[in-house]
Amino acid sequence: MTNAKLAATLPRDCFSGTVVFLVALPLCLGIAQASGVEPFAGLLAGIIGGLVISLLSGSQLSVSGPAAGLIMIVVDGIANVGGFPAFLSALLVGGAMQFCFGVLKAGRFAAYVPSPVIKGMLAAIGLLLIVKQTPVALGLATGGAASGAGASYAAGFLETPFGTTSVVACALAAISLAILFGWESRFVRRLPLVGLVPAPLLVVAFGVAVTLGIDAFAPALALPASYRVNLAPLDSMAALTSALAAPDLTRLASLDVWRLAATIAIVASLETLLCLEAIEQMDPQKRAASPDRELKAQGVGNMLAGLLGGLPITSVIVRSSANLHAGARSRMSAFVHGLLLLASVFVLSEILNKIPLASLAAILIATGYKLAKPALFVDVAKRGVNALVPFLATIGGVLATDLLIGIGLGIACSIVLALHPNLRNPFSIARHGNEFLLLFRKDVSCFIRVKLKQHLAQIPDRATLIVDTSRADFVDPDVRHMISEFAAQSAHRGISVSWR
Repeated sequence: MTNAKLAATLPRDCFSGTVVFLVALPLCLGIAQASGVEPFAGLLAGIIGGLVISLLSGSQLSVSGPAAGLIMIVVDGIANVGGFPAFLSALLVGGAMQFCFGVLKAGRFAAYVPSPVIKGMLAAIGLLLIVKQTPVALGLATGGAASGAGASYAAGFLETPFGTTSVVACALAAISLAILFGWESRFVRRLPLVGLVPAPLLVVAFGVAVTLGIDAFAPALALPASYRVNLAPLDSMAALTSALAAPDLTRLASLDVWRLAATIAIVASLETLLCLEAIEQMDPQKRAASPDRELKAQGVGNMLAGLLGGLPITSVIVRSSANLHAGARSRMSAFVHGLLLLASVFVLSEILNKIPLASLAAILIATGYKLAKPALFVDVAKRGVNALVPFLATIGGVLATDLLIGIGLGIACSIVLALHPNLRNPFSIARHGNEFLLLFRKDVSCFIRVKLKQHLAQIPDRATLIVDTSRADFVDPDVRHMISEFAAQSAHRGISVSWR
């Protein structure tokens, strides 16, 4: 970009970057909280996405950072590999795999993943988000601490069959959800303020205001520290260094680490490429970016996140669409958002620690609903069995096992359903006197060999078999070989075989 063009677009990009920062800040914190890691890990991922990936990526509008779609991978991954340092090793390897995907020009292969599988993956992530964040929204996640906390804030908690519940957290979550969903209504969207204030920012601001008000005027109901963001103040270089986390490279000998790395690389690449495609379609100028270059940029970002202690990074549609709607002109807007996230770590830590976890949980629940809304299930069902079965299989596989197995199960179902017409009725045998016509109507795969062999065994002695492949674009070599073997073995019975 030339200096003249940069000067012309920078004011608008600065405004857009500020808007994206206001959207990204609560999401970075919420995703870190849901992943069970320190808040700084989420902010660090957003900073890397803004300051590093934006400069390496060829996309002018996409914004990268921690993604809600990877929360379950982080939670399960940390549990399976034995801690966050081991997870960072997997993230480092996963980033290297992504970079290799870009070098090998594998970006085009994402287009071959069936859309029902991708929708199923996202819907399953949405359902998991709702299930995992509901206890946090109800103040149940750290309810055990409440019961033994003493009388200072016992009045703010109720005993329920599910555990000790925070009344304030429940109220905050309920009002936050009302704000998030109300902000999307047609009536509210007509108001000028809606276009200027992102709903997640309003939810966070409301949560901070309530926290400050209760602390000042009703301390008996105040939320304890365990129910709020807990970001360590970074007031010195030593504090910053201690906030960073290093990967445990000794865990690279573990097969679980490599399996987790492959899961991160595949799922993060899919989410990135889907976001890239979506934002290109939304871009009024239709500026296309190389998917392979994007994979390389994401790979570098995730390797850096693994080295420094951040969460996995992808291109995120929520931030990217906010960037577009705010009027971004170039990738400098994403860079500005990264600068503001970096500044917030040093300047806003005291304010960030006033944010209730219930408010962040409400943001993630609303995100989960958008990923798994009932209208999506209805839409997929209307497309027929060939779309519904892989969609449900992917959801079931993800919920029962993990993302990688769920995606594989969905793809397998798609392949079987695609082959089903050929398996069901790919050929017919018609008889005219002592002549038999074997007619292939579709492409012929090797899966019909058993059924075809049964029909060939019924051809009587001294018959003539005509094999007609004129309607088939492809005949599997195994099928051709089997028919040739039948001709050779049946010659002594007087059966003649000819091809048309």
